[in-house]
Amino acid sequence: MEVVITSDRTMITNHHGKEFIGFMTTSPPLFLPEAIWMKLAAPKMRVNGEGEPWQAPYGLRKIEAALLDAGIEAAVIDPDHLMKHQEARVVAIGHHDFFALGPPSSEWWVLTRREPVNARSFRRLMESGAMERFRRKGAKIIVGGPAAWQWLYRPELMERWGISTVIDGEAERAVVRIVRMALEGEELPRFVQVGLDEIPSLEEIPLIRKPSVNGLVEISRGCPRGCRFCSVTLRPLRHYTLDMISREIEVNMRAGVRGVILHSDDVLLYGSNDIYPNEKALIRLHELVRSKNSSSVAWSHFSLSAVKYAEESFGLISRISGMLGDDYKGVEVGIETGSPRLAERIMPAKAKPYDVREWRQVVIDAFSIMHEAKIIPAATLITGLPEERPEDTIASIELVEDLRDFRSLIVPMYFVPMGLLRGESWYDREPTEEQLELMRVCLRHDLRWVEDIARWYMRDLNPLARYLLSLFLSILRVASRRFLEPQEMKIKA
Repeated sequence: MEVVITSDRTMITNHHGKEFIGFMTTSPPLFLPEAIWMKLAAPKMRVNGEGEPWQAPYGLRKIEAALLDAGIEAAVIDPDHLMKHQEARVVAIGHHDFFALGPPSSEWWVLTRREPVNARSFRRLMESGAMERFRRKGAKIIVGGPAAWQWLYRPELMERWGISTVIDGEAERAVVRIVRMALEGEELPRFVQVGLDEIPSLEEIPLIRKPSVNGLVEISRGCPRGCRFCSVTLRPLRHYTLDMISREIEVNMRAGVRGVILHSDDVLLYGSNDIYPNEKALIRLHELVRSKNSSSVAWSHFSLSAVKYAEESFGLISRISGMLGDDYKGVEVGIETGSPRLAERIMPAKAKPYDVREWRQVVIDAFSIMHEAKIIPAATLITGLPEERPEDTIASIELVEDLRDFRSLIVPMYFVPMGLLRGESWYDREPTEEQLELMRVCLRHDLRWVEDIARWYMRDLNPLARYLLSLFLSILRVASRRFLEPQEMKIKA
């Protein structure tokens, strides 16, 4: 084989078929030994005789498809089976968070002063015997994915681990060019920043040939909102055709992956060229998914303003949820801040078509709509932004308290300025008392809902995973009292 595509165990796993369990790979092992934590968060998957995993991350499957379409022999290989392919001349490695520098890993660093398991697992891969043999034989190691930027802050590890090239951006075209250069013995560039001229058009995006983790399929790329903290808005907006989506779903279903996760930076903007949901396109999309008789359906991301607009204009959220059955469904959403002042500064378009000064009410209305439609949001809040004032954090605290009665999980993300990441002790920043209180309020909210959500979420887990997750939640509830105590004592006083 010419090209091996791989990653570490926190990536080459299906998290027992539960995407949200994957968030456990962004923290250090809590209250459990690391070996047990990894079995719960990132279990090994079955492989074929060549070491190809049954499912692989969608991004790696896209790179695999791009290379195969270009006539280059390539396959995704499980990290435990790399020794079977030491003849490979190129090793391509992708990751969501190589060094645990992105959210929510960075928050766990700050809170615990301990290295998350995703960074530990990636280091074990890079220092494994198989990777050392690849280096000795002169294989070119190419890395990329959403966390490609992190290598800029760890140049010493590029040298230590023999990284030839880092590709940052949509890589389907660029990786073919760089891999061909490697196979022909040409000198490789150290960093490749994919420019607009090399971003694939819709027609150039390859379709996956082998199954993706938990049935994830992409439906759109790009976002028109233009939030300052998000790189997605720099990419052109492209929508897959229904035929493209159908073909990728079929790839998964033929392999026995019966669930479907529709992935986009904002699923509710599928088929739209602006910030208004396209009713007909969304109905056709979900009719397609329903026709596949999938075992479950989820979405990667909704924008809260689109939730509110789609329901109030078309009754669309309740209609879509009803089309897909009476079961609960999950989605990730971004609250980011409860402060209208801060929202206006960092994400003025996030509330559109509503006024950004109405952001607080947009969030509350969207959560209410999802609660009624049996959609469970996993929401993020950002704290620690350079522009943030104490009153902004207090506004976020008050918003979380207003969301108390809506079934959801809310996760605060601690913003870390890029300039600090070069230092070894960047995570020693001390959160302010207001930021700590925001974390407490989020934890209190999550503890209120987690057992109710877990009863639905864990019902089809295997008995061991269900037991371990139940044990962890019980330990977490007891252990969290220490973190919550300072505020509880203030209230009693």
